[in-house]
Amino acid sequence: MKKLIVFLLVAVMTLGSMPLAACSTTDYTVGIIQLVPHPALDDATNGFRDALGEEMEKAGKTVKFDYQNASNETSACTTIVGNFKAKKYDLIMANATAALQAAANAVTDIPILGTSVTEYGVALGIDNFNGTVGGNVSGTSDLGDLDKQAQMILDLVPSAKKVALLYCSAEPNSKYQVLKVAEYLSAKGVESKEYPFADTNDISAVATGAADYGDAIYVPTDNTVAANTETIDAVCRPKKKPIIAGEEGICGGCGIATLSISYYQLGVKTGKMAAEILLRGADISKMPVQYDDSAMYKYNAEICEALGITVPENYVKIEKKAE
Repeated sequence: MKKLIVFLLVAVMTLGSMPLAACSTTDYTVGIIQLVPHPALDDATNGFRDALGEEMEKAGKTVKFDYQNASNETSACTTIVGNFKAKKYDLIMANATAALQAAANAVTDIPILGTSVTEYGVALGIDNFNGTVGGNVSGTSDLGDLDKQAQMILDLVPSAKKVALLYCSAEPNSKYQVLKVAEYLSAKGVESKEYPFADTNDISAVATGAADYGDAIYVPTDNTVAANTETIDAVCRPKKKPIIAGEEGICGGCGIATLSISYYQLGVKTGKMAAEILLRGADISKMPVQYDDSAMYKYNAEICEALGITVPENYVKIEKKAE
């Protein structure tokens, strides 16, 4: 019995003298900053965590995620990123443009991967962007085929002579998309007009103006729109104004159809980039921004039926997610 007691005391003293890191089971800590909760960004975050977690498990390593949501507040983005920096995390994943901007502006010594960011040159103010950000930033883009999205308007609403372009003016990549769509429509002889709103307070009023003007409405991959689709639908559906959306989550809330990537797969691609950096020593400064090539034509059956719109056979029905 005495020998057992002595052995236990020695064991306890040995463990107590070990460095904290030696007792830790976490090899890496990754900070995730998501701008706002909505289906597209949620899917990207989940894909990222799943992919990086799987890669870590294969390598016999562990990763801890510190997930923070900024509730669509740019000031909150700055605060969250500051905390990540102070804690010296191994990597930061910034989900959406404003989150990436906050991270890139504040952090230079931690790898930053963006996702759900449409155009990195626009987001980060890079002239003549060549596909690689450089420094400590890279990531994945949700840029869709804007010409094909614009053509969808003409295909599904062939009588449309005027198209309203509805977006949040605080999101530079939303502006980028509507300008490209406007160029395409103009080349096809279709008039368009921008209807920007500053924040959630004036969405309903601006959406009303858009619905009164346009025979159809286009909304890009816009985070504020994505978080307020019910408000937009409540205005536009009673007025029988069809909405073509930049991504599936928005379309599921207020649109008739979309040409959308899978945000979950975009997150997976981002997670695999993180694994290359953390596990295999990839140089982020040389990693080009990656794109998803899985875009599919999808439609909202409920709103299409309400507006009497028939979609081509190659369109896939959007399935409502369980609450």
